[in-house]
Amino acid sequence: MDEFLQSLIRGLGAGSIYALLALGFVIIYKSTQVISFAQPAFMLAGAVLVSYLSPAVSFVGAVLVAAVVIAVLALGVERTVLRPMVGKPVFVVAIITIGVDVVVRVVTNAFIGLDVRQVGDPWGLNTVSFLGAEVQQRYLVMIATTAVVTVALFAFFRYSRIGLAMRAVAYDQEVALAQGISVGSVFALSWALAGGLAALAGVFVATGAGVDQQLWIVALKALPAIILGGLESLGGAVVGGLAVGVVESLFGTYQGDFAPWLGPNFGLVAPYALMLLVLLVRPYGLFGKREVERL
Repeated sequence: MDEFLQSLIRGLGAGSIYALLALGFVIIYKSTQVISFAQPAFMLAGAVLVSYLSPAVSFVGAVLVAAVVIAVLALGVERTVLRPMVGKPVFVVAIITIGVDVVVRVVTNAFIGLDVRQVGDPWGLNTVSFLGAEVQQRYLVMIATTAVVTVALFAFFRYSRIGLAMRAVAYDQEVALAQGISVGSVFALSWALAGGLAALAGVFVATGAGVDQQLWIVALKALPAIILGGLESLGGAVVGGLAVGVVESLFGTYQGDFAPWLGPNFGLVAPYALMLLVLLVRPYGLFGKREVERL
């Protein structure tokens, strides 16, 4: 039972990272109908920035500053690189976000070097007793922080004027524009929010392990999460991220005992296998909106 609880908490912790990244993907997609492949670079940049700031300020302060800085960076990318592409095919804009990702990662890698940089988190690999099992503190912090951020985001979209405007743009851009809503401002804000979430996710990835040039690969696990939950569902992004983390962790713990014939590293591809199984039953994801076109 202790082993199961440890694996579950570890999976929920990793799933919290995927959920934060998936939220960023979905926020941008709902506003612009474009999947931003720049999220891995923003995640890496946020973690690196915290590694430089944490020796000078508190860890929490460094995380907040990094989230704001990366949010501004993402907003600047949207304004300067993507805003001129409004009206162009979605495929072209998505390819441009890949270019943004490469450029930001190359610049960020210059600040990493060949060594692993520490983000200065106060938990490291320390453990604490939770429901009778020894679990790493960082996983509990990840889960709690993601829960707070998710509730805050849902409240923002539900009750604030800007959040309502973003929901209106996500529903129908032309109608929102006719009602006096600045669609361009919504686009910029969606990128800023996604950038801040990516920075926070990057810090969590680096806690206990540090930052290296390969950290961005973790962000690829958010792709099965958003497809699993549904590209247009914020709640689906959270559920999908947590599900991916838990499945990955449980397979890593028990697959060697119950299904060794799958190979020693099947846990790494288990999220993608789960995604394929769900898509066979629900092509639009668990919470995706089915589109019906009339001919």
